[in-house]
Amino acid sequence: MSIPGLSEWLETPQGGYLLAWEQKQLDTVVADIFGYHALQLGLPGVDLLHANRMPFRFACNRAGRVAVVAAEDALPFASASLDLVVLPHVLEFAARPHQVLREVERVLVPEGSVVICGFNPYSLWGLRRLAARKRGEVPWTGQYLSVPRIRDWLTLLGFETQAGRFGCYAPAVTSPKWLDRWRLMDRVGARWWPVCGSVYVVQGIKRVQGTRVIMPNWNDGRARSKRLSAVAQREIHPRSTRNTQ
Repeated sequence: MSIPGLSEWLETPQGGYLLAWEQKQLDTVVADIFGYHALQLGLPGVDLLHANRMPFRFACNRAGRVAVVAAEDALPFASASLDLVVLPHVLEFAARPHQVLREVERVLVPEGSVVICGFNPYSLWGLRRLAARKRGEVPWTGQYLSVPRIRDWLTLLGFETQAGRFGCYAPAVTSPKWLDRWRLMDRVGARWWPVCGSVYVVQGIKRVQGTRVIMPNWNDGRARSKRLSAVAQREIHPRSTRNTQ
């Protein structure tokens, strides 16, 4: 998804602080996800899949230098064709976030994973958004979605969600000096109010109900053979009947 101004904001000290944390978390999560095809949807200027070991890793966006140009809510991929999809701040800026997740569910193989990065509305940055969104500044213009809501949407689509990771507890200051001074909040916040981090990473795994294998009822077969006449039993089990004579 093309989000005007977001890539430029990530180059600021504030955006770099967020991106460094997200990159570290994504490196840990995607390194252990295996398969053949991994997709990064959005933020084409940042390689969020470099720690993944799948042979085919590519980016998709509405515009820019990407492998596939497409809308995030109408993906041009076959059903059950991808093993991993990463959504970096796509849902909070999408016009139809539900449809985006439905498309992700469609293109993922069974047991495939989606990894979502988002802004936490219940955080210091969430409060900053309430004060700044009327001025139309990125990233405060997005519709921030909480982790419980994301989990509810994923559950409805048949995903099993893993524990969310929260980070970036410092206030939304823009000065590098003040960001460094507030770094203590990252250690304190992770311990005392972990779910109040300004950003989060959530993983969902697509679960598909297995089919039930119906085995022959051998007991019924043995019961029917016992009810056969002696002539019929000799025809079906000639060796066993000769041994009993």
